[in-house]
Amino acid sequence: PCESPVVMPRPVPGLVSRRVLVMDYLDGVPLSRAAEEMLKKGIKPDSPESQLFGRKLLKSLTEVFGRCILETGFFHADPHPGNIFVLEDGRIGLIDFGQVKQISGRERETLSKVMLALDDRVSDDNPSDLENIGNLALELGVELADDAPAEGPAAVAMWLFDGSVENLPGGYDKGELSPNSPVKALKSFPQDLVLVGRSTILIKGLSSRLGIPWSLSQEWAPVARRVLDGNTKQTVEAESKSNKIRMKDVMKLLKTWGRGKASRAVTKLPSPVRTRVAAIALKLQKRREAKESKRRT
Repeated sequence: PCESPVVMPRPVPGLVSRRVLVMDYLDGVPLSRAAEEMLKKGIKPDSPESQLFGRKLLKSLTEVFGRCILETGFFHADPHPGNIFVLEDGRIGLIDFGQVKQISGRERETLSKVMLALDDRVSDDNPSDLENIGNLALELGVELADDAPAEGPAAVAMWLFDGSVENLPGGYDKGELSPNSPVKALKSFPQDLVLVGRSTILIKGLSSRLGIPWSLSQEWAPVARRVLDGNTKQTVEAESKSNKIRMKDVMKLLKTWGRGKASRAVTKLPSPVRTRVAAIALKLQKRREAKESKRRT
């Protein structure tokens, strides 16, 4: 069992014809109106509830795009705040799959290698790491201007996939609109990966607006490892145990169900109580993030 990071509307059987598509109704508001709705409910932008929601939003979108792009190569190609919904129960919804994109297995493999190279690097200016990351970026089809520094390809990869980097190599600036942005040094970018970049820039923008440092490469690294491993071990285990119901799976399913029930219950609490609960949850989540970051380093 696997908890879905987002809610997606499904077609309603019996009500779909060649000319009419009827889908589930998602009770919520688009992300573009979320701040306004939260203020109506007494949730201030800098409150624990708001910070906790911001982390949940980033985590949900990061997981769904990471799994779709790296694992399947088939993903939602039109992500913007109007297509992302904040549901009444606090979950994240994703709508409008009218534009999708598929990338090749080779591109998925190279992207996965980029994620691992970024996640495993010793530092942001280690020469051997920068060379490895840069070579993989070039393998993807990234081309920079002739006068770009040698660190240029690595800087582009860091800019796209690791928003936690404070100082980009090669003297580049983090700001997209800066005249010294690595984006300005691009001569060409692989057409098949433009929409991948659109997803990463959306998440980068959200993390910047929320004030939460966010590394896509760190979050996507476990998925990338599974892709490069070919899921061989998981496939063998699944085939040998396909007819057995394991207690581990049952407990995981119950845990997922309980987490959803608890999340919906918290949204119905009085504002002062809800804020205290959110503050405790935020503190625990930051502690987990610190432990995970320390474990990785």
